[in-house]
Amino acid sequence: MSSIKLRGMTWDHRRAIDPLTRTMPLFRRLHPEIDIEWSARPLSGFEFTPIDKLAEEYDLIILDHPFMGSVAASGSLAPLDRIEGLSDAMFVGPSLRTYRMDGKFWALPVDAACQVAVSRPDLMKTLGAEPPGNWDGLLALGAKARRQAMHLAIGLAGVHSLMTFFTLMANLGAPCAVVREEALADRDVAREALGLMRGLLEFCPPGVLGWNSIRLHDEMAARDDLVYCPAVYCFATYAEADRARPLRFHNLPGPTGASGSTIGGTGLAVSARSPHIDAAMAYVRFCAELSTQRAFAEHHGQPALRDLWLDESINERFGDCYRDTLQTFEKCWVRPRYDGYLAFQEKAGDLIEAHLRGGLDQDTLLDRLQRMHTGD
Repeated sequence: MSSIKLRGMTWDHRRAIDPLTRTMPLFRRLHPEIDIEWSARPLSGFEFTPIDKLAEEYDLIILDHPFMGSVAASGSLAPLDRIEGLSDAMFVGPSLRTYRMDGKFWALPVDAACQVAVSRPDLMKTLGAEPPGNWDGLLALGAKARRQAMHLAIGLAGVHSLMTFFTLMANLGAPCAVVREEALADRDVAREALGLMRGLLEFCPPGVLGWNSIRLHDEMAARDDLVYCPAVYCFATYAEADRARPLRFHNLPGPTGASGSTIGGTGLAVSARSPHIDAAMAYVRFCAELSTQRAFAEHHGQPALRDLWLDESINERFGDCYRDTLQTFEKCWVRPRYDGYLAFQEKAGDLIEAHLRGGLDQDTLLDRLQRMHTGD
């Protein structure tokens, strides 16, 4: 019988919950005295629910790195400095670095993702098309698809509009500011990025402005007219063979190639308010093991350890997703993490979506984004 029961919170998708629950027997063999009850929340809650609130109720929290500024300021999480042997080189791209703030790191990368391209390989074959390597090739693919009554796709609901804007800005060589003391964006480059987004929409069905990343993958897997999406947070599980129509992932076709993708993914954190911090840290150590993250991949997860991105068996399971997007991941951009950034992220995405819907002109949008960024 376990004597310690931890409560954990993650987000609601088989990519997120299955790796944690299905590997519990492995953890219990090492620590039979510890049990973990996992709960899940919708993706929207994952993106915006304050961590200090979750830390009052849960011992273990799966979170995103933009919370790091507020975490460091509030002291709601326990630093993971006692977890020894971790280095940036162990993890794909800047994964570990995203969870460092004020000289400490606050979460362990357990899931790696960034914006990459995704296609329906059967429809691409019908078109006789190859994945484009840049934005000009993307638009040429869009024109070819349109002649066959097919479409490009993208998910631009709210925050996803902001993430694509961020990615394009970084790819164009003018990444947005990550501190409040600097202007958010170069205006000329921002106008170019917004123009690229509007141009893409000409080849997409109108509903994409209401899609998040999960909806994008679901629609591409279900419909037979969505050929290719240039930028979405990768859900490698949609490339697994158990899917009726497996998708295929590719490097970002940015205007200048594969650089600048806005990193996502998740980390595992420990509440500073937990009465069982030592037990929670034992679970973090377990999740840092190569064997554990390999088991995560066997249960639809997306490992963050770089060795697993190069692993033959894992790439075979996920349709070469990791090998085919590694170039993009190694050139990722890390979005702002300052205390208060999440309030900007929540509102800014809605404003960009409103602009793309035609409800807000470009200069007014950029003025409002700048004021929100500086807190004016």
